[in-house]
Amino acid sequence: MRISDILQRKGSAVVTLPLDSTIADAVALMRDRGIGCVVVTGPDSPALGIIAERDIVRSVGQQPLDTPVSSIMQQDPLTCDLHTDVEQLAGRMTDQRVRHVPVVEGGRLRGLVSIGDVVKAHLDDLRSERDHLVAYVQS
Repeated sequence: MRISDILQRKGSAVVTLPLDSTIADAVALMRDRGIGCVVVTGPDSPALGIIAERDIVRSVGQQPLDTPVSSIMQQDPLTCDLHTDVEQLAGRMTDQRVRHVPVVEGGRLRGLVSIGDVVKAHLDDLRSERDHLVAYVQS
């Protein structure tokens, strides 16, 4: 299974913020959209960084809300492309302790994959394989 298969199921919309945004901008956007992370974009990069809820929590009391997101974002995030194998990405996400991975192809942001998306895809594959085996045994 490829990352493109996951994006076909869940969609490819990604919420982004420009690099000159503040922590307050990120908080408001995540709150309003009901999401847990945002991709930070720049003029020359579709994924300069990621800001997740945990990054904001860590900054509370240490950074004022008008601080640029660049000071708390996870810089140079792990990325993948549409052809990346889901199992390979799962291994990389686990090894690097990453929860969200921007999907970048052709210099454009094509989607965002979470560890939950990867686990769900793996479970769906296992269920499908089980169903095929059951059908084979019963025939």
